[in-house]
Amino acid sequence: MELLQSMQVFARVADLGSFTRAADALQIGRPQVTRAIQALEASLGVRLFQRTTRTVRLTSEGERFYQRVSAILGDVAEATSMFGVAGSTLRGRLRVDIPTAFSQPGLIQGLKDFTARYPAVELALGVTDRTVDLVAEGVDCVLRIGELPDSSLIARRIGQATMVTCAAPRYLQEHGEPKTLEDLNTHPGITFLSGQNQRPLPWQFMQGGSEQSYISRQGITVNESNAYVECGVAGFGILQAPGITLDRFLAEGSLVEILQPFRPQARPVSVLYPSKSHLAPQVAVFVDWVREQLPLIYDRWLEH
Repeated sequence: MELLQSMQVFARVADLGSFTRAADALQIGRPQVTRAIQALEASLGVRLFQRTTRTVRLTSEGERFYQRVSAILGDVAEATSMFGVAGSTLRGRLRVDIPTAFSQPGLIQGLKDFTARYPAVELALGVTDRTVDLVAEGVDCVLRIGELPDSSLIARRIGQATMVTCAAPRYLQEHGEPKTLEDLNTHPGITFLSGQNQRPLPWQFMQGGSEQSYISRQGITVNESNAYVECGVAGFGILQAPGITLDRFLAEGSLVEILQPFRPQARPVSVLYPSKSHLAPQVAVFVDWVREQLPLIYDRWLEH
């Protein structure tokens, strides 16, 4: 058992490239991580990591050992879950990150169902619009909307998010409602600044069988999803966002959909997790749960 635990510590240090991050992810003290690696190196008679004051990297021996350890831990995870894991016995920490667009009552209430099924799983929920480095930050899985760049992450498709262009009724009363895409040039827009580079995120529209991009040249810019929608409710101008984000505002009438004939193609929604064979059981059950439940929670705005 001690050897297996040492392998788990070794694999987490290799994944995160840091003794401190591994200790945080495993919820143990850093000295315990150091002792585990030192004992493992002593028993094997090789150095597994090259350590400097700034970096921790696998040696060539460490690389070979990591490949075998990953396979072993994967086999252990598969063996311990082959007969199913009862919710009351499944335990461990689960770090999940979601975009602000999903921090709506529907998903938050739905997570109560997950914690009820698996009461011993300690759920840590992160909500952010920035790109999260899962490995470096010790995050187990993330939800994302939109096309995904090529990466080493495993992506499981959940559905397609309907995009909606809208504005507040009082804005439309004052400025009139645009009927064509050309009309947008006379209207202020609310522009969302995306990513670390804070680049304007263009709106998309379907016209003549092809999708067209549009960036508003006037109006306010915002870099946080909730504030972005609230600016629309306040009457700053036109915005475009996933219907998931806008549902309650459209339902209560504080926002009204416009340009519906030009609705863009729905955007993919995916759950992503690191590409490693020893996927923790609590991560596996969450991935299955979110793929099953999210289309039910957002049945109006999430296409199958």
